[in-house]
Amino acid sequence: MATAPSLPLFYNGLEPLSSEVHANYKVRPQDTAPFLVGQHAIPVTVDEFPLVQRFMPIVFSVGPEAIPLALMGLNEGVNVFVDEDGKLNETSFYVPAYVRRYPYMLARLRPEAEELSLCFDPTSPTIGAFDEGEALFEGNQPSQLTQNILQFAESFEQAGARTQNFMKELQEMDLLMDGEVSIQPDGAAQPFVYRGFQMINEEKLVDMRGDQLRKMSQSGMLPLLYAHLFSLSLMRDLFARQVQQGKQPQPQFQPAQ
Repeated sequence: MATAPSLPLFYNGLEPLSSEVHANYKVRPQDTAPFLVGQHAIPVTVDEFPLVQRFMPIVFSVGPEAIPLALMGLNEGVNVFVDEDGKLNETSFYVPAYVRRYPYMLARLRPEAEELSLCFDPTSPTIGAFDEGEALFEGNQPSQLTQNILQFAESFEQAGARTQNFMKELQEMDLLMDGEVSIQPDGAAQPFVYRGFQMINEEKLVDMRGDQLRKMSQSGMLPLLYAHLFSLSLMRDLFARQVQQGKQPQPQFQPAQ
């Protein structure tokens, strides 16, 4: 099992799925996601920008290895889209693929391994040697459920590779800048100022040469940048949700790195 410090967000451990070890394992449905409680920033892929920007602000983490993040709250430990049990507060909502992938993921079992293996978090309550549920194996062969899980995990990895290329291009063009959003609530003496994230420098984007902008438009990159910029207006919606839910906004947030 992998050690906790090396694990990505949500995962407490990783175990390779095996037809020998997990022959009698089943998956049972769960209508809550307790692992989402208190998670305010979720990684997203560029494939998801058009859908995410309708519901959540999209920002970029700080540091040299920046990644896109969907904000589910403005402050660490706050997620306005789920209740204290991890049940979604609304039905019409796009759930990021990173969330839907859990508790599975593709991982290298050894640093030198070339192939990725389908693994799962053994601490998840949705998978185990249950009497009821959908089987992961039929004999020594993966069930249709397992094949679907593997296909989704592979698609996620491919989207992740496209996202890495997208981020590399952003950094090469020097389009990222330190972000800041100021929200002035009615009756407040001072505005709430949120920092600790990166965003696209719109002035630099507008000033780019025509051939560069044309290339970005043809590649599909330009619409993604504007999906991010348009989504930032939802910061004020998150602020209002936190106030409504009694989760008092704080002056700054620090997205997951």
